[in-house]
Amino acid sequence: MSPKPLHLAFSAILSATLCVATPSLAQKKYDPGASDTEIRIGNIMPYSGPASAYASIGQTEAAYFRKINDDGGINGRKITFISYDDAFSPPKAVEQARKLVESDEVLLIFQSLGTQSNSAIQKYMNAKKVPQLFVATGATKFGDPQKFPWTMGWQPNYQSEGRIYAKYILQHYPHGKIAALWQNDDSGKDQMKGLRDGLGDKADMIIADAPFEMADPTLDSQVVRLKNSGADIFVSWSTPKAAAQAIRKIGELGWKPAYFLGNTSTSVASVLKPAGLEHAKGIISSAYLKDPTDPAWKDDPGVKAWTAFMDKYFPDGDKTNNTTVYGYAAAQTLAQVLKQCGDDLTRANVMKQAANLKDFEFGMLLPGIKINTSATDFFPMEQMQLMQFDGEAWRLMNDVITGEVGSGQSQ
Repeated sequence: MSPKPLHLAFSAILSATLCVATPSLAQKKYDPGASDTEIRIGNIMPYSGPASAYASIGQTEAAYFRKINDDGGINGRKITFISYDDAFSPPKAVEQARKLVESDEVLLIFQSLGTQSNSAIQKYMNAKKVPQLFVATGATKFGDPQKFPWTMGWQPNYQSEGRIYAKYILQHYPHGKIAALWQNDDSGKDQMKGLRDGLGDKADMIIADAPFEMADPTLDSQVVRLKNSGADIFVSWSTPKAAAQAIRKIGELGWKPAYFLGNTSTSVASVLKPAGLEHAKGIISSAYLKDPTDPAWKDDPGVKAWTAFMDKYFPDGDKTNNTTVYGYAAAQTLAQVLKQCGDDLTRANVMKQAANLKDFEFGMLLPGIKINTSATDFFPMEQMQLMQFDGEAWRLMNDVITGEVGSGQSQ
């Protein structure tokens, strides 16, 4: 048999090589915002405006992604984190979301902050089929995969928190009279619904409640009215600035109710110190992340790792501000999702993997708390632990409590 011509032999080798290479090439799938070398992540944060105390969340997340990049990226890809200010304004949030999706072409928007801002962009994100992932708000409307399959929460939802406080109140203050201060938006309505639902047939223990607007210069009139109701239990849900105003006013009035404070405003640095630590002593709240200022964690490996991260990547960050722990923890969760995506960096697979977290833990979660999601459960965390401020630091009080609610709607 005569030998094959050289060009035919080369063609055969090339065909064989392509046959071998094609399957591995086919495994890589990309949507806008992803490539062999990069993953672009968008973020919207109130770096200015009435909720600017939360700005450190975005700053910490940016620092964490710098750490990831220094460590080689995720599956070899570097993170480009693009974060814009919306000043806690829903119209501005819409503008920034459009810019991130249509101009910056991010793969997803991660940790956009605030119930109203996320409500403003939710329909747009779902229409565009771009993940609105691990939103920085606990409103239950962001855990509804049937209606909004491209939106998922992260922190324990507000209704769960309200139910947890209700359980404690029923156990320790069964004959108490409750006055509640709440932000007049979906988040405040959610929290009140959780409290009422948790109290069940004892919901009439709530004898007074007062909403407030973000634009209100002070909360003095609301606090005075709630004190005059005769209540001996006070429950408050608000942003840090409003929380500090309420704590200070209650102290000035000499009112001594059993005080429950929403966990989004428990920062010693930005809430309790401005309010006056002497006024904050005895306040009860809830936690799902470790407080690095608590001496109980001084030798904890997770806290040591967080401290080393802060020292190197966010040295100007306030280690007493729990929003830095929050940003660090949320960024770790996104990193896990992206790792699970492998080389399939499509938006659909990002949501698929976000809905496939099984007993995920990391160093700054309180012991016993785990992150779990599924195609029908878009509430990653529903466990919390109560804590009380002793005048210097928060101290954990009891075992982990679950305040589970069904998937779906805020009030």
